[in-house]
Amino acid sequence: MDTPFIYDRYVTGRAFVGRKKECDILTNLLDAGEHVVLYEPPKTGKMSLIQQTLMNMRSSGKQFITASVDLFNVRTLEEFLVKLGTAVMRAAMTTPEQYREAVGKYLSGTHFVFDVSRFYRDGTIVSMNWSPDSEDVRAMMMLPQRLAEEKGIPFYVVIKEFQMLLSDDKCEDALKVIEDVFRDRRPKPSAAFIMTGSQVNAMKYIFAEKKYFYRQVVHLPLQPFEERDIVEHIVKGFLYGQGKSFDRNLAIGACGLFKCHMWYLNHMSAICDSMSKGFVNEHIMVDALNSMLSLHQPRFINMVNDLTDHQMSLMRAVLDGVVRFSASDVIEKYHLNSSANVRRVKDALRKKEILMFNEKDEPVIQDPLFEYWLSKYYFERQ
Repeated sequence: MDTPFIYDRYVTGRAFVGRKKECDILTNLLDAGEHVVLYEPPKTGKMSLIQQTLMNMRSSGKQFITASVDLFNVRTLEEFLVKLGTAVMRAAMTTPEQYREAVGKYLSGTHFVFDVSRFYRDGTIVSMNWSPDSEDVRAMMMLPQRLAEEKGIPFYVVIKEFQMLLSDDKCEDALKVIEDVFRDRRPKPSAAFIMTGSQVNAMKYIFAEKKYFYRQVVHLPLQPFEERDIVEHIVKGFLYGQGKSFDRNLAIGACGLFKCHMWYLNHMSAICDSMSKGFVNEHIMVDALNSMLSLHQPRFINMVNDLTDHQMSLMRAVLDGVVRFSASDVIEKYHLNSSANVRRVKDALRKKEILMFNEKDEPVIQDPLFEYWLSKYYFERQ
């Protein structure tokens, strides 16, 4: 069913809400040939921002090539290089003969090959005949730049879930090679990489703690959605989509519950749309919320079952509004044992991507629906 409330894919055009400023910033960075990194919790609009920006750039008459590779299922450096090479080649050319020639031309002297049988079996354009080394990494990361120079237009490469490179023991060496490639600035037309990640703490480890790519990439933080933009989107979506009435106060309440998390709000609105006829009332919204909770509850239960007693105690403290966990009264009240144990517990919750900490070292639960479920159903708070 056609709906203005899209939650199953990234959104552009009329469905794109807010973040004009971020689109303008990303446009300027790409025009300047800068590499960009975005790390935000899952389903917070990273890909929508990128796709809307690229669409705006195309509409303004700019020409460029784009390739996108998702590392969500990548565990080794070889898998990364093969997926990246295949995506880049497919974006720049079209025929098997062109692929074969390009591998021989741009990746000569490396362990990359064009395997005809594998290409016709699963579509893989770039394969490897040996374990990758530093020169393989260098050649592959230089490939978009070389294609940009040959074709005379910029090449933008989107690497999703970049933190998955940490899965391979060779990642440290590979990241250093990529640093060298990024450090070697080339004249326009240039290639620019947009690296995104939904495991916020893992991405912070790479870019903020270890400081890889220091001054070589620009971190573009996504600002929270404006409540008024979301309310307008919801109210107009019901009105112009199906001619239904939606009380603005209910939309404001939904924004508060989901902390302006656009994906959850679109999901809830789509459910309300499917359950209503002429208008949406509070009863329908509650039913929609319960439907969402029934869908996500197995995931939430698995999350809490994976936490220790001390980790659950600290989560309880977070819900109570505690921000300084090493104070003696807090340690005693929540049975956290010691300040050293508090640090271990915080680190564990970071690694599990349940908590993140802002610039003031204050805790933030990444998933607002999980926060609601944890408070209301696990700790049974009214």
